[in-house]
Amino acid sequence: MDLRLRFLESFPATGSDGATYKVRAYERLKAVVGEQWESTGEAEYRLDDGRLVEVDRNETMRIVGSGVQLSPAGARAPA
Repeated sequence: MDLRLRFLESFPATGSDGATYKVRAYERLKAVVGEQWESTGEAEYRLDDGRLVEVDRNETMRIVGSGVQLSPAGARAPA
């Protein structure tokens, strides 16, 4: 299946390592007929440098392969 990413938004996030990151959100699209593309209903998150960001069911974000947890800038810390 042919897949394509469509840029949705970007936002700053702070890592559990104290660094600031830029996270980019994309919508996954699949080829249907000819040159037409439709949404798969799935999103993909990557850092500005291309590294993949995993988002779990609790909306916790982690940089894949590093163990660094991300919190969107301006987000409240859990109580």
